Formats: sequence, C-alpha cells, structure tokens
Amino acid sequence: MGSRLNPYISFSGDARQALTFYQEVFGGELAIHEFGAFGSEAPPGFADKVMHGALEAPNGFALMGADVPPGMERRVGNNFAVSLSGEDAEELSGYWAKLSAGGEVTVPLEKQMWGDTFGMCTDRFGVQWMVNIAGTPSA
Repeated sequence: MGSRLNPYISFSGDARQALTFYQEVFGGELAIHEFGAFGSEAPPGFADKVMHGALEAPNGFALMGADVPPGMERRVGNNFAVSLSGEDAEELSGYWAKLSAGGEVTVPLEKQMWGDTFGMCTDRFGVQWMVNIAGTPSA
C-alpha cells in the first residue's frame, strides 16, 4: 500500500460508539484495540476504552480514532471537518442521510452556485462533515 492521508478523531469516552456508527454508515472492517488489551496497566477506568480504532471501508475510505486518555486534553472545535466528495450522488446522499441523522445540519445538502451539490453537518458525536457531489459538466 502507498502513502495515504486519513482523519484521526479524538473522542471523550465514546470512541467505540462513534466508530461503530461510522461502520454502519460506510461499511467495512472495524478494528478496535482497548487500553487494557496489551497486558500493560491501563489508566484507571480506561481498560475498555479505545486506545486505537481503525475503519477500512470497501471503497477505500479510512477513518481512525481513539478515546483521549487521562492527562491529555480533547479540544472540541471547528478547526477540522471530514470531507466526502465524488460523483456518485446516490452513494454520497446516503452517507449524508446517515451522518446528519441525529446531528445538526449547518448547510443543507443542495445544489450550490458552483454547480455541485454540497452540504455540511455535525454528527451526533460532534464531528463536522462536508459532502460534495460533483455537478454535471457543462457542454
């Protein structure tokens, strides 16, 4: 496999639920490694929390995440979003429907002035998503 870039998201104790949710959205294989699984002593209350989780979807999407351990700070902010883009309107609209359900839509998924269909939402885990469906090129 060559180099790749993928999002790595930090969670406050609900990484397992979030990564399982993303597996329901995108499909694929989810590997979860808990803090207590490697024989070393886990921080108190963290034996069953996610030290590292990785989702590999059949379409090539990769998403990773973990619960922030004690002593580290998780800062929720608007400094990142996960972007999904392409030409398959049915597939991308399906992802949008699942990601926005139970979350907050900040820009509805609709045709934009640049010709693409675009939307922004924050899912129920506080992760911001952008979905862009490429428009039909002009003749």
